Amino acid sequence: MASRETVKIIRIRDPAIKSALEVILYPCFWAMGFYKLGHFFYRKKMFFMARLISQMGRQCTGIEIHPGAVIGKRLFIDHGMGVVIGETCEIGDDVIIYQGVTLGGTGKEKGKRHPTIGNNVLIGSGVKVLGPIRVEDDVRIGAGSVVLQDVPEGCTVVGVPGRIVSKKRRLGIDQMDQIRFPDPVTMEICALRVRVEKLEKLLKEI
Repeated sequence: MASRETVKIIRIRDPAIKSALEVILYPCFWAMGFYKLGHFFYRKKMFFMARLISQMGRQCTGIEIHPGAVIGKRLFIDHGMGVVIGETCEIGDDVIIYQGVTLGGTGKEKGKRHPTIGNNVLIGSGVKVLGPIRVEDDVRIGAGSVVLQDVPEGCTVVGVPGRIVSKKRRLGIDQMDQIRFPDPVTMEICALRVRVEKLEKLLKEI
């Protein structure tokens, strides 16, 4: 069963909840319960039992969390269908993950092959974070992005492949906005426009 902390964070994060009883209808609630039980057996090196529990959780919730993953406090998985978290993935505290997210590997590497996610990170719908990369604290990743390289602290990432479009932005505990991101294409056009205006002014002076 999920902890009281999981129940509390689900109620805080999702404004659709009208009563405490509704929490038991949320996939995140059950997924974290299955994960914690599976992780217990994984640490005891009872790998078959751990994977069996993990697969039961996957069938019940649509969320696949490998029992070997290391997950911090207050993880919130919104909706959750199609979320995949790999064996060597490490997730910090107060992370928000939307549906369709993959925290996976890039092939058949041995050892550490999945991402490390810092504290207070928001990962939007359909995001793929692949390989043994680090996503530092207070990072936002926009929906549909594919992240293949390390992301420094406080950055916002969008696109395929993921590009840093802003830096040094801290997320509050209630920050769940995954759509109001800077548009890198618009930013490039604006930069080009400014440059053209400067060149035109220079030509007139000449």
